[in-house]
Amino acid sequence: MSLGFLYLSQEDVVAAGAANMEVCVDAIEETFSLLDKGDYIMGGADGNSHGCMLYPPKESPFPGMPLAGPDRRFMAMPAYLGGSFQMAGVKCYGSNRENVSRGLPRSILMITLMDKETGAPVSFMSGNLISSMRTGAVPGVGARHLANPDSEVVAIIGCGVIGRSCLRGILAAMPGIKQVNIYDPYAGERVAEQIKGEYPDLFNVLVCNSVEEAVWGTDIINVATSGDVTPMIEYKWLKPGALLSFPASIRLSEDLVAKSTQVADNFIMHKEWIDEGKVICNGDIYANKERFIKEVDDVAAYWQFAVDKGELKFEDIKELGAIVNGKVKGRTSHDEIIVFGQGGMPIEDVAWSTVVYHRAVEKYLGVYLPVWESYYDL
Repeated sequence: MSLGFLYLSQEDVVAAGAANMEVCVDAIEETFSLLDKGDYIMGGADGNSHGCMLYPPKESPFPGMPLAGPDRRFMAMPAYLGGSFQMAGVKCYGSNRENVSRGLPRSILMITLMDKETGAPVSFMSGNLISSMRTGAVPGVGARHLANPDSEVVAIIGCGVIGRSCLRGILAAMPGIKQVNIYDPYAGERVAEQIKGEYPDLFNVLVCNSVEEAVWGTDIINVATSGDVTPMIEYKWLKPGALLSFPASIRLSEDLVAKSTQVADNFIMHKEWIDEGKVICNGDIYANKERFIKEVDDVAAYWQFAVDKGELKFEDIKELGAIVNGKVKGRTSHDEIIVFGQGGMPIEDVAWSTVVYHRAVEKYLGVYLPVWESYYDL
């Protein structure tokens, strides 16, 4: 029996509609519903692992071994997702900030979809756009279920690929937005012009000179920065009823977590990061507070601090999937401040790449590549 798979280049993925954020937000919303129902599998002993990460060493006696550097890592993220998707898959990527100087994106991603019964490859496709779209769709789903319906102003802190994708996700879910505040000391003006071109009906796009200026009086705040500088958000800057969306590392004032409602995309995954950070800090997270925050690289670090101080109980952290399914109420008042922590999950990659794959098949896109004409068995 012959075996093959559909190869989809970046151009094929784009032609299949991978940049359609409205459809992507709906697909990721279903993904969270399935997550809550348990119709999924991810890696790790409990099936909730973000993935397997390889970090190069700082030094090595072996010639040619890659060495540690900014944003340098290799990762594989496997998952199965049920519902309307019924697909297994794995996203693999390498990341290195020095790629930019080579004319490449920081991360280069590929996605393999596999038949859930046989494990045979179904499709192998370019994954950069799919990954950035699914990441941006998550704040969109969060905004749909957690933001005040009358929200009009969104702040985007960090205007890289992920920050811009998150804005698209939020705008797709919240059509009443009239103003975008952006803060990015490197790309603010350029991205402002890009936003105005893509969304000419927006009332205003404001380039801000600080995080505080961007956040002040804002209904929805999304932070997606990378590198060594992590922005700080102060509680006193926040408008009552604000939704804070964190798909990336963040620094929070001590009172912000205590005075807000906490929502996670997948709390078990965040708890694993907390436990790993404790091990790295030999259990004493307060003596090594800055290191703990850096190692966990997630709002979960602040959840742990709040729990230890008696300001929060882990069981009070809500799950977005349960909110999507109506099991838990998301927002309970107009003035409630909500923190939505996100870590990114491979089920999201499987979801959106499966949709893109089926659309590519419908449009006769891609190239069919054989694995074998007949199986060669020794």
